[in-house]
Amino acid sequence: MEEMEGIEDDNHNCRAEAPAQVCVDSDSSSSDTCESTSALLLNSASKILLNAMTAEEYRTVYWPKLERAIEHLLTQSPMDHISISYEQIYSHVYKCVCQQHSELLYNDLMWKITSHLEQVSSELQASPAEHLIENFNLALTQYTAALHCIVPVFIYMNKFYIETKLNRDLRDDLMKLFSDHVAEKHISTLLPLLKKAHSMPFQVKPSTMASVVKGLYALRPDWVPLAPALFSRFIPQIDPPALESQLPHYADQDKKLQMELFHNGFSRGDQSRKRASEES
Repeated sequence: MEEMEGIEDDNHNCRAEAPAQVCVDSDSSSSDTCESTSALLLNSASKILLNAMTAEEYRTVYWPKLERAIEHLLTQSPMDHISISYEQIYSHVYKCVCQQHSELLYNDLMWKITSHLEQVSSELQASPAEHLIENFNLALTQYTAALHCIVPVFIYMNKFYIETKLNRDLRDDLMKLFSDHVAEKHISTLLPLLKKAHSMPFQVKPSTMASVVKGLYALRPDWVPLAPALFSRFIPQIDPPALESQLPHYADQDKKLQMELFHNGFSRGDQSRKRASEES
């Protein structure tokens, strides 16, 4: 793919820009500019219609360029920046949709990302149990970062094919791919590890624990009943309202947690001492 300057905001987030719009201005001094712009757009549209893209041209010219760009976005680290022309990707998507290749483009995009996620799942399968939580978090974080770029540059396909004809949304479809091909394959191993790590504070970084549990909840809220106590620690208001009749049960749970912390070396300290603020 030709290297061009990417379209980014100040935070290096990808954003798609639509093709130039025809300007409308009642000021006569700008009428020449508006007419020139309109003529240019009409001429460009005519060229697209005259130069019809065949399925073979899509397969041999346009899709390979898009596939390479998608591969870069899926495999780059969230902290890295790869020089990709987001404007060029968008223009390719725009032309493919205009030339009635939306269905072909959508199927190729889903196939490409599915293939990538199956590879990610295989790598997680080979991951040692003690590193699975961290590696799953890295995989989910990297994928989510890639979608921040992929979804905007495919926005034209999303608007005029996925939303219109499939009654769905591209981001939802792509997140479902991660759920089906990665998370669901590892949830039975991941949840016991998360529960064990939660019972042993700081075995896994709290930020990683929160990221994974919140990520699983975002993917499939119906996983909550598999580990309600775990999810309730990180997701607010998923437990039913507290009942007065259950107060003794809540007190027992709190006592149990305090004992677990004590047995794992977390002392409550000398409670007889006053706080420093109270001594002054």
